[in-house]
Amino acid sequence: MKSNRRSRRVKVSADGEGLVSRAGVALLRELTVDTGLSAGWTDALLDTYKAFPAVHEPGRVLADLAVVIADGGDALAHLATLRDQDKLFGTVASDATAWRCVERVDAVHLQRLQAVRAAARERAWAAGAGPVVTEGLTIDIDATITIAHSEKINAAKTWKKTFGFHPLLAYLDRPDVSGGEGLAGILRPGNAGSNTTADHVEILGMALAALPDYARPRPGEPDSPQVLIRTDAAGATYGFAAACRDAGCGFSLGWALGEHAQAAIAQLPDQAWSAAYDIDGDPREGAWVAELTGLLDLSKWPDGSRVIVRRERPHPGAQLRFTDADGHRFTAFITDTATGQLADLEVRHRSHARVEDRIRCGKATGLRNLPCRGYAQNKVWLELALTAADLLTWTQALCLHGELARCEPGALRYRLLHVAARLVRTGRRWHLKIDKDWPWATHLATAFTRLRAAPWPA
Repeated sequence: MKSNRRSRRVKVSADGEGLVSRAGVALLRELTVDTGLSAGWTDALLDTYKAFPAVHEPGRVLADLAVVIADGGDALAHLATLRDQDKLFGTVASDATAWRCVERVDAVHLQRLQAVRAAARERAWAAGAGPVVTEGLTIDIDATITIAHSEKINAAKTWKKTFGFHPLLAYLDRPDVSGGEGLAGILRPGNAGSNTTADHVEILGMALAALPDYARPRPGEPDSPQVLIRTDAAGATYGFAAACRDAGCGFSLGWALGEHAQAAIAQLPDQAWSAAYDIDGDPREGAWVAELTGLLDLSKWPDGSRVIVRRERPHPGAQLRFTDADGHRFTAFITDTATGQLADLEVRHRSHARVEDRIRCGKATGLRNLPCRGYAQNKVWLELALTAADLLTWTQALCLHGELARCEPGALRYRLLHVAARLVRTGRRWHLKIDKDWPWATHLATAFTRLRAAPWPA
């Protein structure tokens, strides 16, 4: 016989004291101070004010918006999540003040904000949040669609027959963390082309400018940092490949299989194919790679360009495409890397698929919705969303380890950012007390300790 007792009910009252929610968000807010982001943005916008100091410094307002986006907010009104916690975050700007601050940012000041974020990245990397530059850096470029559910300037019909925008994004590939660093983004109308060379060249320059000086390639110098640019077939144009070469970067670009490539594949002898690897470097059953370079006209591409093709049996139930032949599926890419086994180069290029994970995490931190009607204001929002991705990445790399260093934004918010705590004052100091029974309480407390002990540049 089943028990029909109701689950235990607890007494509820509204007389608690000193309780705050989102205790972990204070970690991100401290990071905007330590990296110099909020102070730098204030300096960048000083000339937009007739009188200063203002009640709310503009850099603090924009930094708070970036923190709110990292916390899951997708509208300026969500700044209230910080403003309602004044015990922990102090006085936070109103929605109207935030709107006025965003409206002050024109094209010139947006470039200044981007330069400040690049300087903040250099400080964060110097404190220990950066990758190992000597092992080489990889920048993944890809576009995505952001749906507009209301009338917004430059929103247009997309190639997927939706309505909205088609931003082009550049992420620094960081396998050690979940989201990756959002180096640069170009907001474009929904009907913008996928393989527009000018846009790819522009975002390449923006992405390189977002790196610290010591991490940028120096063309012609033997000890120049190694930077690889990866895209899908949309980026495989002569002009973009030449721009990568001129910038001192290597490239690995998806290659569309046209008639000439299909004919070249048909000419390959069986001994030209070697075993392909899976992502862990082990031979993959039913997959092979070969080189097509000598069978194609690559005279318009930079010297040393190579085309590598992968042949694989489709997984059970997959529908064959017209480019598939003899029961196999073919994919190809073009690269200027002269050394290395074909299978290793193919695995390296296939890892470009991680950019889809970056974009998915980006959709969870501000890219899902562009909340403003004005195009210039939505460009600012895009910059703030990329900043939010940086804050999460730097936090994970600098303050966390293990699973918490690799979990996606949703899991990080549940485990750390949205933790409730008690704020008490003892010994003339405020003390944030996290429930010791919360599974990740020690991890959050340790994260604050690591952030404050980091070797920040003077």
